[in-house]
Amino acid sequence: MKNNNSTPWWLWACRIFVGLLFIFSGLVKINDPLGFSYKLEEYFEVLHITFFVPYALSIAIILCSLEMILGFALLIGVRSVRVAWGLLLLIIFFAFLTFYSAYFKVVQTCGCFGDAIPLTPWQSFSKDLFLLLLIIVLFKNRKRILPVVTAKTGDRLLLVATIVSVGLGLYTYNFLPVIDFLAYNVGANIPDEMKTPPGAKPDEYELTYTLKNKKTHATKVMNNTEYMSSKIWKDNDWSVVGNPDSRLVKKGFAPKIQDLNISDAQGTNYTKELFSNPYLNLVIVAYDLRNTDADALGRLNAIAINLQNDYHARTVMLTSNSAQSAEAFSKLHHLAFEIFYGDEVPLKTIVRANPGILLLKNGTVIAKWHYHSMPTYDELVKEYFRK
Repeated sequence: MKNNNSTPWWLWACRIFVGLLFIFSGLVKINDPLGFSYKLEEYFEVLHITFFVPYALSIAIILCSLEMILGFALLIGVRSVRVAWGLLLLIIFFAFLTFYSAYFKVVQTCGCFGDAIPLTPWQSFSKDLFLLLLIIVLFKNRKRILPVVTAKTGDRLLLVATIVSVGLGLYTYNFLPVIDFLAYNVGANIPDEMKTPPGAKPDEYELTYTLKNKKTHATKVMNNTEYMSSKIWKDNDWSVVGNPDSRLVKKGFAPKIQDLNISDAQGTNYTKELFSNPYLNLVIVAYDLRNTDADALGRLNAIAINLQNDYHARTVMLTSNSAQSAEAFSKLHHLAFEIFYGDEVPLKTIVRANPGILLLKNGTVIAKWHYHSMPTYDELVKEYFRK
């Protein structure tokens, strides 16, 4: 153990706070690396660097792992100079992204804490600025950050932290998030998550009018409250120029699920019917059939046929592909389940797999699986259908 008596308390406070926050931030994002990669893809598109899109998942796992590794290294004081540089560069990178999102209003949820703690871009940027100040303090005092273990032990611990961080990202990518923060988590009732309760307050907006006097050509700007209270609208000398600007003043109630619409090949909406089935039923989500796992769909097809024959259970597949390509895919692979269509974004949110599987009853998610961990027919029957 090293003697840390020369380390001032305020440096320890910064060190502990920043270290724990980076570990927490990395953990909640690496819990859902695929979701974070979707967010990175949005950034790549608005920044016109789409050549990074194919590598979004790898970049997501690396960034999340870096956050956890740097945070852990800061806590134990290993390689303090390099860690301080890494923290500074990483927070500058994140601050740039959040500022760009906030100022240009392009990516309206930054994904800083994944889906666990949604933040607006300005909230995220404020958080990053605060962290930047703390990291600058650490950076200026980087040589005073003393290790709590020997250099050899510290390097071994850092290696373990790296393996755990990257391993966790690979695990959650291949077997779904350990903790599901999305609206379609096990136990959630999908129809209820789409409802707005009676009496819920809607969003409140402020309108700003630009008016011009027909005689003097003078102009004035006023909000909707001033506009109505002044009764200027009764004065024929004043007229509104253009359309009023609208600004959100207070966010009202918003259901967790707002954008889910499922239809058949003819465009008939089946959302309510599919998610109000009173019997156990399987929903397979293959949002992109061009990149789905065909072997997994083949195994699911056999399960669907057996469930239909033995328990009259309905199995449907949801995809964002065109009806023509989906039907061609179904014919090629001899799929027995019905096919319905939805937008790619909500389908990606339902389950982080392609394909992913949900077991539903009355719209409630009973279970969900990645195709890597989907049960066999016998396991499914024993656990759910024979009860």
